[in-house]
Amino acid sequence: MPNDENDYSFWTKYKKFATTEILMYLIMIIGIGLGIIFLS
Repeated sequence: MPNDENDYSFWTKYKKFATTEILMYLIMIIGIGLGIIFLS
């Protein structure tokens, strides 16, 4: 049982981390895209 709880907390932490990573990448891509549009 304790192993299952540890796995669950690990997956929830990983999900949060993955979500923030995806958001950061999206913001970076949008920023680069806007920069290219403004420069061109």
